[in-house]
Formats: sequence, structure tokens, C-alpha cells
Amino acid sequence: MTTTAVPVHVTPRRATPRWYADAGGVAAGISLLIVVALWVGNGGLQQFGFSSAGRLTGLIASDLLLLQVLLMARIPLVERAFGQDRLARWHRWTGFTSFWLMVAHIVTITLGYAAAAHANVFAELWDMIWTYPGMLLATAGTLLLVLVVGTSIRAARRKLRYESWHLLHLYAYLGVGLALPHQIWTGTDFVGSAWSRMYWWTLYLVSAGAVLAYRIGVPAWRNWRHRLVVTRVVPEGPGLTSVYLTGERLGELPARAGQFFQWRFLDGAGWTRANPYSLSATPYGDQLRITVKDLGDGSSRVARLRPGTKVLVEGPYGKLTGESYTGGPVVLMACGIGVTPLLSLLGELPYLPGEATLIYRARSEAELAFRDELEWFATHRGVRLVTLLGPRGDRSSWLPGDLAGQPDPLRRIEPRIADAHVYLCGPEAWTGSARDAALAAGVRADRLHTELFSW
Repeated sequence: MTTTAVPVHVTPRRATPRWYADAGGVAAGISLLIVVALWVGNGGLQQFGFSSAGRLTGLIASDLLLLQVLLMARIPLVERAFGQDRLARWHRWTGFTSFWLMVAHIVTITLGYAAAAHANVFAELWDMIWTYPGMLLATAGTLLLVLVVGTSIRAARRKLRYESWHLLHLYAYLGVGLALPHQIWTGTDFVGSAWSRMYWWTLYLVSAGAVLAYRIGVPAWRNWRHRLVVTRVVPEGPGLTSVYLTGERLGELPARAGQFFQWRFLDGAGWTRANPYSLSATPYGDQLRITVKDLGDGSSRVARLRPGTKVLVEGPYGKLTGESYTGGPVVLMACGIGVTPLLSLLGELPYLPGEATLIYRARSEAELAFRDELEWFATHRGVRLVTLLGPRGDRSSWLPGDLAGQPDPLRRIEPRIADAHVYLCGPEAWTGSARDAALAAGVRADRLHTELFSW
């Protein structure tokens, strides 16, 4: 343990107004209402049947696909308003919903055209694919979306490395780009209405522009401007490695304690695959630090990095920051590697001595990381450290087996829990259990801040 904690005074950033998230949800609902209204205006109800229903399901599927692109385009305002956890849930919900609506669109359109032509359904589908403008591209895009959806099912995801899943998931952009143009060339609701064309072209351009600007343009600019390189690689414990990085003008990098980046280390084969790692120290001056646990999914190479290795990043992302902290007691609950963003928060939050409690869950004493640093916070900033060690006796509990089942465990650990800001970080199942426990202990939902270590 060679790291040393450094007190950092950060100018608080104005919290993102809560109504931003509400406004985003209303905007998404309005977009769906516009789609339905345009369909009705183009004779959807008067001509209702298989073909008309197919048009509606296709239009709603297209709208959700583009909204899905916007959700994960890394737009800073959207990121700050919703946070990664909620965006990921909405992205997953809109993805599966749009996929099944797309399937319904294909089935109903084919049935409608086959009935009108008095043709065999499969023969009609084949004829549509080969003769209608844009349908070959749409078929290729649909197959790519099937691949993405299939690998997004939880059972399939658990069998894939993160890097492999992430690479396959990027094909969703190509799938959307190929699947939608046939609407422009042949769609009744596009070619027959100037209002429809204006709406859809606007949504296409905004979605494509957001991806180009925030997934490509901003990361390219920041990497050129800051030029990150590895300076030190320090083992922190069994399978745990810290990487220290420096660069140019890092004080201008809009990173906050608790946030994460997508990291690519230019050290040879595999550099194209990005991995999400949180900052494990409060960003300050000309230095950043991340801490990575060897999980065997590409993270093992971090321990072999050499000083001078160049680094590409995307970010910062995440809403597990101190911008909504209003003072008073604060409780940070970490499990395993989830301690890393909370450790960076300990250096930034302006709590008073005795106001902060860190509850650190690990399977054994050997898995506790950053002991020297945590002791520094205990000594110099009055942080109370509570370690909960041992295997889980109950998968639904956030406590070790010998403590599970005790009444009001959080109140026993921190009597002020109901008045505290609570920050949670760890594996998905553990975080869900800890969140339920915090709510049951009286913590207000708007003072409960989470970040899941899942994908």
C-alpha cells in the first residue's frame, strides 16, 4: 500500500435540476405521440388492416430505435440528468421493445401484402426483399439487430467477455443505419407527407449528429488535448492494481470524483477494446488514478502496463458524484472493487469530521484494499470505517452470513442513516440489496446515489 491520500478542495458544481429528467421522459412520450398522429393523418385508421398495423409497428419501432441511440450517445446533459444506471435500463427496455415491434412489423406487413396480392406469404416476403428499394439493406440491418439482441439476453451475456459483448453491441449502430433507410424510399408515412418527412429527417439527423459529436468528436478532441500516459503501476492487493496517469492540461478535464471512463491502453494487441474503470482517487492537478481488479476479461493486462504507455479515453461518465450533496452525514457503502469510486468521493465531499461513514464489504481481510489511504481519511478527516467481512450466507442479503437477518443493521451501524446522503457501489445484486436496506432504514430516495458494476 504505497498510495497517500491528498485533501482536495473542489469548487462545487451546480446540481443538475431534477426536472431535466422529467422533461426528457416527456419529450420521449411526445415523440411517440407524434409518430401515431402522423400515421393517423396518413390514413392509418381509415385503411386499418395488416398493412396499416405493420406501418404503425414499424414507425414506433423506428422511433424507439432512434431514441435508444440518443440514450446512449453520451450527451453530457442526458448523462447528468439520468445517470448511467437509469440510461442503461431505459436503453435495454427500448431495445427489446423496438425489436419485438420490428418483428411484428415484418410479420404484419408481409401478411398484408400477401393478402392484397393473393400470394403465398413466404413468396411475398422473398419478393419484397429482392424487389423493393432498400429492403436488402433492411434485411442485413435486421440480422445485425437480431445478433445484438440475442447477445444482450442475460444468459448469453454471462457467457461472453465484456470486450466481446461490447464489440458486438456496436453493430447496433450499423443495424439501425441499414434497417431504417427503406422507410425513406418506400414508406407511405414518409413519401406521402411533408410533415412526416420533416419529423423523420430531423430525428435521423439529430441522432446521427449526437453519435458523431459525442461518441467520436468529443473523445477525439479530449485525447488530442490531454494526451494521457501511464506513469506508475502499483499493486494494491490480491488481483488489484492501481494505474497512475498524467497528461496535459488535466485541470481542464471535466472529471469528478465518482465518475468513470472507457479506457484503451495502447500497449499492443487488444488496444481497440475499451473497458470501463472508475477513478479511484479524486482528480486533481496533473494526475489521475484508476484501480482495476483482475477479473480475467482483459483487465489482467493492466498489471503488465509499463510507464510511458499511451492511453485513449472516452468520458467522463456516471452520476455518482458529489454535486447533489448538501452537507450533513454521509454514508458510503462499497462491496469489493466498488470501493474505488467511493474512495475518490471521500477526497472530494466537503463533510465535517465525524460526519462520514464508509461501510466496506469484502469476503476476507486480504481483500480489503487501500488500508493506508483509508486510515489517512480516518485520522485526518474523521471518517468512520466499518468493515463487514465473510462470505454471504443469503444471496438476497448485502451482509455477511453471520450478520444476515439482524433487525435494522444499517441503523445499528449508523444511527443517523435516515438523515444521510448514501452512496452505493458494487455488484448489481449486492447494490440492489443494499439499496433496499437503505430505503427501509428511512433514507430518502433523492439522497440515495448508486452506480452498478455490471454490463
